[in-house]
Amino acid sequence: MADVQKATATQLKNIEVRCGQTIEQLKTLVHSSGLSKHSEIINLLKTDLGLGHGDANLIAHVAKAVAQEQAESAADPLDVLYCGPKAALRPIHESLLAHLTGLVAFESAPKQKYISYRRKKQFLMVGPATNSRVELGLNIKALPVSERLEALPAGQMCNFRIKLTDPTQVDAELLVWIKAAFEAAG
Repeated sequence: MADVQKATATQLKNIEVRCGQTIEQLKTLVHSSGLSKHSEIINLLKTDLGLGHGDANLIAHVAKAVAQEQAESAADPLDVLYCGPKAALRPIHESLLAHLTGLVAFESAPKQKYISYRRKKQFLMVGPATNSRVELGLNIKALPVSERLEALPAGQMCNFRIKLTDPTQVDAELLVWIKAAFEAAG
C-alpha cells in the first residue's frame, strides 16, 4: 500500500513540474470550471494544460474526492443538493419540509442526489432532478389516479413520482399522498 501512495505522490509532483501549477491550483481550476463528469474534467485538463490521459485522470480523481469530502461535511444537506443553478429550487424542498414537521418522528438520510425520508422503511425521496424541477418519489402501493402522479414500473425505488417546479405545488393533495405513504411505512 505504501508503494502505491508513494507512486501517486511522485506522479502528483511530476504533474506540478510539467504543467507549472500546484495541485491546489489544478483542483481550483477543476472546481471553477463547473464540470462534474469525470470525462469532461479529463478533457478540460488535456485540452487546456496539455496533460496526458493518466495525469488528467489522477487530477480529476483528486479534485472530485475533495468535492465529495466537502459535500459530506456540509452541515445542511440541502446546501449540497441546491447549489449553483439548482439553488432556485430549494424553496420547493423547504416548503415540503415545513409541512412534514406535523408528522410523527421520521429520519432523513441524505444521498448524493436526493434526501430519503424514512420510518421503518423509506416513504419519500426528494431532490432536484434537473435545474428546473424537483422530483418526489413516494413509496406506497396505491394512490388515487391523478395527472400529477406518475406510476413507476415495478422494481423502482419508489412506486410514484411527482414533478414540482414551484413551491405552490406543495398543496393539500400532495400532502395527503405523503401522509398516506408515511403511514404505510410505519
